[in-house]
Parts: sequence; structure tokens; C-alpha cells
Amino acid sequence: EVYLEERLGELDLRSDSDVPDVPPPTDSTPEILKRALSGLSARWKNWWIRGILTLAMISVFFLIIYLGSFMLMLLVLSIQVKCYHEIITIGYRVYHSYDLPWFRSLSWYFLLCVNYFFYGETVADYFATFVQRREQLQFLIRYHRFISFALYLTGFCMFVLSLVKKHYRLQFYMFAWTHVTLLITVTQSHLVIQNLFEGMIWFLVPISSVICNDITAYIFGFFFGRTPLIKLSPKKTWEGFIGGFFSTVVFGFIFSYFLAQHQYFVCPVEYNSETNRFVTECEPSELFQMKKYSVPPLLQAVLGWETVNMYPFQMHSIALSTFASLIGPFGGFFASGFKRAFKIKDFADTIPGHGGIMDRFDCQYLMATFVHVYITSFIRGPNPSKLLKQLLILQPEQQLSVYKTLKSHLVEKGILQPSLRG
Repeated sequence: EVYLEERLGELDLRSDSDVPDVPPPTDSTPEILKRALSGLSARWKNWWIRGILTLAMISVFFLIIYLGSFMLMLLVLSIQVKCYHEIITIGYRVYHSYDLPWFRSLSWYFLLCVNYFFYGETVADYFATFVQRREQLQFLIRYHRFISFALYLTGFCMFVLSLVKKHYRLQFYMFAWTHVTLLITVTQSHLVIQNLFEGMIWFLVPISSVICNDITAYIFGFFFGRTPLIKLSPKKTWEGFIGGFFSTVVFGFIFSYFLAQHQYFVCPVEYNSETNRFVTECEPSELFQMKKYSVPPLLQAVLGWETVNMYPFQMHSIALSTFASLIGPFGGFFASGFKRAFKIKDFADTIPGHGGIMDRFDCQYLMATFVHVYITSFIRGPNPSKLLKQLLILQPEQQLSVYKTLKSHLVEKGILQPSLRG
């Protein structure tokens, strides 16, 4: 016990080399693939495994897109839970020998609390008419933030009661570990869903751009890579980074052109309370209406065109693709540094050749925040439909007050005649 106390007392002074080793993940590659690729070198074997599994994941992704917005939301939630599980499991494996009381139970409890808060906020924002018809939900929505705080406070008190002498510092480390993991996974996945409600195109183009950059950077690096890019990730090369950038910008521009032609992808996702379904029907905004643009004089000599027809959203796709290829990879570098700190190759062994789910989505979370900030800063304007839903929730006397104020305002601006009665 004396040794343990001294070790815990010096825990915050330990170097990275002193961090306990995490057991390496097992090889989850299917036996049929192992036998089929047994004659290849390790480099080409990994190439084929990654390629086959990538195509399989993309196929499943397209299937979920076909099934609609609700299935995409479930996919985001599933990925969020799995990423959270992988990060929390690393903490548990590193410090499991100390047998911290309630660590895993409280970690999952806090996940439920935070999800309850964020999804409750989403329901209040986008399902107002549905909630209005159900008294039980009205109570939950009206006191949603108080209930969420009470739930979190319960977990907080449980953590304080679980503190054990000689484990204090380590328990607070793990408390912080849980909250940082919640910040990385739950908050970002909530933003992904917020982006989806703006229109499926704001969900698909950013995610597809990150996937495209990941694939093309790997291909360029595999065949042409010679110059190391960053020490945190030795396999990353400048050739892969630059090749991935140009490929992603071109892909995003072309992909946006095809998506912008269909209401299913460009209309905001709304809930129809009459059919109890999500609908994507609207008159496309100016972003998704073809316009004629003048080609810069410098490019006219090269292209031979003076004007070009394109969707305004394609210009925004360049910004999204540029972020996905130049800044997005830093999410991967951050994850590489995290894994090196704990001496692990991958977060898990969920996907053969790829590692864990977090290994594939480390850049997506950073991208989700950028898209949300981009939409709120440069795209989103007043939403009459959302405002009307909020007005319908008000009490009759409040609605009448709003009506009188609006009428008075319109009369002052000369839009309505003073003699108009209603």
C-alpha cells in the first residue's frame, strides 16, 4: 500500500514512457480473406484488405442514404456510441489494475445524460407540432433542461460518493477523461445531425469529402509517397497530402453538382406530423438553382469559355472540400498523437485493415463542427417555418399579442392599411 500511494502521488509527474501498456488488439480479418491473400507481402495484403472493406462500407453507406434521414440519424448515434466505447475502453485498460469503483458505470450514465439533453433539444426545435399534440411530451420539453441538469447532478454526486482514499487523483483523471470523451463524441455527433436537418447535401458532401480525401491520400501516398509529412503519423507523406487535396476539391465540386439537382438532397429535413415521417420537399433555395457565371480572363484562354453554368452551392463545396483536405487531417494527426501516448496502433480492431470506428471518424468530428459554424455564419437566415412552429406552441393570449404587434409593425411600414381589421 505504501508503494501504491507513492506511485499515485507521482502519477502526474510520469513521462509518456511510464504509461501502462494497453493490450494490443487482435487480428479480426476474416479467415477467407487471410487465405485468399496469404501469398502477398504484408504491404499489399493490407492494401487489399483496406480496399475491400472500404468498398463494403461505402456500399452500406449508400444503402442507408437510400433508406432515408431517420436511418442516417440512427447511424450517427451508433457511430457515436461505438467511438465513445472505444475511447473509454482505452482508459479502462490503462488503469484497470487500480480497480476504480463505478468508473465504467458512471461513464455510460454520463453518456445517457448528455444524449438525453442534446436529443431533447433537437426534439424541441424540429418536432414542435408533434410535441404539441402529446401532453406527456409537453411536460418533458418544458422542463427539459431542468431534468437534464438533475440527471447530470445525480451522476456528479455518485462520482463524489465513489471517491476512495489513495485513488483521488486517478479518479479525477478518469472523470476528466470521461468528459473530454463526451465533448469529442456526443457534442460533435449532435452537430452532424443539426447539419443533416439543414439538408442532406450538407451532411453528404462534407462526409464524402473526408472519405474521398482519406482514400485518395492513401492511394497517392502508397504509390508515390516519398517525403514524410508529420512525425506523429510516419506513413503520411506530402505526396499523399497534396494529391488528396486536389482530388477532394474536384470530387466535391462534381459530387455537389449531381446532388444539387435533386430535392431529396437539397431540401431541409422536416418532420410531417400528419404522416409521422421525415419529408424533404420544398422549393429549392437560390443555392440550388442554376446560375451563369463569368469565367476569369486568365482561365478563359485555357478553357475557351467566357461563361459557365453552375449551382452556387458548388462554390461552397470548394470551401468544404478545402477544409476536409487541409485541416481535416489534423483530426487524424491528433488521434495519432493520442494513440502514441498510450502505445496503441488503433483504437480497436472493429474493421480489419482500418482499426476501430474512431480510427475512421477522427477527421469527421472536426469536419462536423466546421460545417455547422459555416452554415450559421454564411448560409442560414431566418426560418419562417421554424418560427411558425414556435408560435403555435404559445398560449392563445400570447399568440394574440404577437399578432397585434406584427400587425402594428406592418401598418407602420405601409404594408397593411390602418383600416384593415382581423
